[in-house]
Amino acid sequence: MGSGESTTRRVSFGLDEEDDRVRILRGVKLSEDVLQRMRNASADPRPPVNNKENLGQQTRASSTSDPQPPKTQARTTVPDTKEELRKRYEQQQAIIQEELAHIARREREAARQDITRAVQRERVQTRQESEKTKQLGKQLEKKEVELKALEAFYKEQITQLEKKNEERFKTSAEQFHTAATRSEANIKQRNVEPVCSNLQAQILNCYRENREQTLQCSDLAKEYMQCINAAKKHQQLFLPALNGKGSLDNTSREENEILAAAHISLTVSNLLVNHG
Repeated sequence: MGSGESTTRRVSFGLDEEDDRVRILRGVKLSEDVLQRMRNASADPRPPVNNKENLGQQTRASSTSDPQPPKTQARTTVPDTKEELRKRYEQQQAIIQEELAHIARREREAARQDITRAVQRERVQTRQESEKTKQLGKQLEKKEVELKALEAFYKEQITQLEKKNEERFKTSAEQFHTAATRSEANIKQRNVEPVCSNLQAQILNCYRENREQTLQCSDLAKEYMQCINAAKKHQQLFLPALNGKGSLDNTSREENEILAAAHISLTVSNLLVNHG
């Protein structure tokens, strides 16, 4: 059956457990329709004998009035029974072959349907996975666009902050240089020369040479004190007086006098400590 060549199959019969009828064929239970067709085939009348045979039998029957012996009847009946059994067997075989072909067709159809359903499920699953992949790809592209937008935004913010910081740095540097220039213009460098440096050196040498007889240096000490007093009078040290606006007058002169007085006081104190 089908596209392939037909092959002869051997079949085996089995009895049904319910009514002891032939219903099972190599593990396949025959349907009631097949069984009915087999019954109808077995119930067909015996085919008629040829006319020649009937004529001969009628002639022989008319020629003699004696009945045929039972052996002759048995001889003519047995071949007919075998022929009927053979034909019945062939009919049953044809029915069984047809049923087997029908079962094979149904099995092939069921297998084809199963394969079709499996292919359809696979296609549906593949389509769903493809759609899911496309959706994930779109989401990824959307995230990438958002990240690029955020990156551009933060870059712009950083650029603006850098510009602002640079402007503030320039402004601060300009203000610093301006203030430094003003301070340098207001503050002039002044050189202060030491007072009575020669006498100071002589007194120090005298005290080093006469550690046990320091009175020998008293004359130099008196002379040194007189020199200091003269320097004080010359510098005219005094406390700065505030003017009506609360500012100092003659700032450069007052600074020179304060520095000279501090130097003199430090020198005198050092000499007194060493002398003591």
